[in-house]
Amino acid sequence: MIVAFAVGVVVAIVTGLPGGWAYAGATGWAAACVVYVVWVWAVIWRFGPTQTKAHAIKEDPGHRISELLLLIASIASVVAIVIILVAARHSAGIEKLGLAVLAVASVALSWALVHTLFTLRYARLYYRGTEGGIDFNQKEAPQYSDFAYLSFTLGMTYQVSDTNIGNTAIRNTVLRHTLLSYLFGSVILATTVNLIAGLT
Repeated sequence: MIVAFAVGVVVAIVTGLPGGWAYAGATGWAAACVVYVVWVWAVIWRFGPTQTKAHAIKEDPGHRISELLLLIASIASVVAIVIILVAARHSAGIEKLGLAVLAVASVALSWALVHTLFTLRYARLYYRGTEGGIDFNQKEAPQYSDFAYLSFTLGMTYQVSDTNIGNTAIRNTVLRHTLLSYLFGSVILATTVNLIAGLT
């Protein structure tokens, strides 16, 4: 997390120094998201059930930190879009196209960050205390890929598919997750429409 923050700050400064301060925040945020998401998945994707349990209990960001990151991701993506769309109206050609790509990338990376954080959160909730709360309909204990399946399914469809939620704390987390996912879906759709309208 510290490395991702540092990379984001450096990229923002490098972008801003030549005169691009208007969208330096967006590029810095996008870079931080890339580093964090890639780093997390490079570590956890290979974990089996036993490693997942140990890692989830030990390494999952605290509840307050996770909620803060989710709030920052939501605000940052919306602010980045507004700034970039305003800048794009006064640009043309390659610069305008570049700003459009940056806007979409900022939202997409924030989206990936949100569901990655919820993947970690579901694993933590499942394995803390008495194990359970999510029925994956399998005999073996779940691993991170199973929690990713749940998280990204909720992120794309706003509902569970073939998993059953049997725990109030997890159900409350699912509710927050789906509401935030709906917000991101709406923002992505609005961004796409605005960019297409602006590029034509």
